Amino acid sequence: MDDQTKKPSMARRQGAKGELAPQVWMMIRTFWDSPGRNRLILLAAGICTIVSLTAYAQIRLNAWNKPFYDALSLKDFGSFLYQLLVFAKIAGALLALNVAQAWLRETTKLKLREGLTHDLFDQWLKQKRAFRLSTAGEIGENPDQRIHEDARHLVELSTDLGIGLLQATLLLLSFITVLWAASNGITFFIGGLSFRLPGYMVWFALIYAGLASFFSWRVGRPLIPLNAHRYAREADLRFSLVRVNERTEAIALYGGEIDENQYLGREFDRVLSVMRRLVSGITRLTWVTAGYGWFAIVAPFIVAAPGYFAGDMSLGGLMVAVGAFNQVQQALRWYVDNFSLIADWRATLLRVASFRQALIEMDRLGDERGRIAIVPTKDDQLVFDHVGIALPSGCVRLSEELAVIKPGERVLIIGKRQSGKTSFFSALAGLWPWGDGRILLPPAQDMMFMSQQDYVPPGSLRGALAYPLQPSDFTDDKYMFTLERLELAHVAHGLDRIARWERELSREDLQKLGFARLLLHKPRWIVLDEALDHLDEETRDLALDIFGRELMGAAIINVGQADTLHGFFKRVLHLIQDPEGQSLGKCGSSAPIRPAGKQKVEAGRQAQVAGLAHAAIRPGGEKDEEA
Repeated sequence: MDDQTKKPSMARRQGAKGELAPQVWMMIRTFWDSPGRNRLILLAAGICTIVSLTAYAQIRLNAWNKPFYDALSLKDFGSFLYQLLVFAKIAGALLALNVAQAWLRETTKLKLREGLTHDLFDQWLKQKRAFRLSTAGEIGENPDQRIHEDARHLVELSTDLGIGLLQATLLLLSFITVLWAASNGITFFIGGLSFRLPGYMVWFALIYAGLASFFSWRVGRPLIPLNAHRYAREADLRFSLVRVNERTEAIALYGGEIDENQYLGREFDRVLSVMRRLVSGITRLTWVTAGYGWFAIVAPFIVAAPGYFAGDMSLGGLMVAVGAFNQVQQALRWYVDNFSLIADWRATLLRVASFRQALIEMDRLGDERGRIAIVPTKDDQLVFDHVGIALPSGCVRLSEELAVIKPGERVLIIGKRQSGKTSFFSALAGLWPWGDGRILLPPAQDMMFMSQQDYVPPGSLRGALAYPLQPSDFTDDKYMFTLERLELAHVAHGLDRIARWERELSREDLQKLGFARLLLHKPRWIVLDEALDHLDEETRDLALDIFGRELMGAAIINVGQADTLHGFFKRVLHLIQDPEGQSLGKCGSSAPIRPAGKQKVEAGRQAQVAGLAHAAIRPGGEKDEEA
């Protein structure tokens, strides 16, 4: 068994701690603060009204049993026909109510999902949160699963279970009085003694349903953590499938299909292992629920038999009592019939709620450590003031305690391999906050950050070039000039075509696209994370020519390993290890903080990171940076 299998998921830990109430309360507050609250309240009021009318119509339908069956027992054909007309009216009303309830139910699901998903979008893509979440351990894995599948499942279960509980409650309150009245005048004869037990069928119904609910709870309780574990493993499998799909070319080049097949097989086996345990649990629960359901068919007749055979009930009265008993049983057995769904709902709620809570707590992640102060300034310069970067392996800082970079300067920041360069780059972008000192930055709209593997958003090529601004912010002439300047004229015909450009363009064209974006935006401050160091000679010469011509006035800051561009950078700063500085190695946070450069950022996570800075930024990429 691998380490991932041994680690319990966040949802399982939450379930084990029994923290359902705080999570429910948090979700209620989220609903109450949502912009769609009033519409959902109106939908809920409409559902309550429809369900109440349905309960009343079902009472009328149950009362109809007495004259109908009495007419049958008396062979009164006229009364029989009349009761059929009464039934048609009641059934028609119930049909209309059922249709209305279905519309309200599905509309409520739609509105609930709309509100919950937009809320998760807003919480996830707040500045820097998505990036920090990806460094926070298990809770940050597979956010797409939590936002898409878990949120959808939670909304559907919450709506169906909520309406079902409301119906069961109203049926119980409505029919318990009918059942009491139907069984109130029954006389029992035992050993020559006679006595009456007021509403005895009600007591039998309560005892019968109570025992079934207790056994369902005892037998089905293990399903709660198992469902949570299953969702975690399903998310891992889905993420692995996406990873393989995004790397098909590389896998084919290496002939790695067999290895990938085995890897996916192991991931799938983990899902199957949990599902086998679920099969056993559901099977045991079915013995209780199905046995309860089958016996419930004859139970009301057995309970009502003393009154009927004693002559205290007519056939019609017997059917009314049986109908009322069944309705009370149906209401009371709601918990029995839905225990597995309730367990599923609880597990899903904990996954969504714990994910949302983790997003909020990302702003406080590592609070026990010092923070680097990011100070926006109107001064036209960039300043490093005693900046130290806290890493799990130690602390790295600039050898210069005070470094001032002025407009137009070309500065190289050198660090050894695994010395914290990527985290320094992330700190400069405001993504890695742990450390000390201050970074004074010029206005954000004047800065752009670029990592080794630049981000290409989905959509048109025009939108990819304009990102993060709107395509309409630039003229067609500027787009065409930019593409021609970067020798990308061969893709200009697809400027407005929607495509996955990160897969259609070659590696060299993707590299040029990143510099084309710089040329189009013309920022006054450009920060690179070794973006020049790994270019082919032709592309590097082209980029340097643009920096020397169209972007001649921009400050260029490159965080790299060595000066491979002799003569381009006029100033060199050094990153050094500080054994006395603070580190994250002894951090007491419950969520482990991983160095940014060690992440394996897949295609689905590129969008998370990209949205966190003013420009497309992907700190860390797939470099093997800090240990």
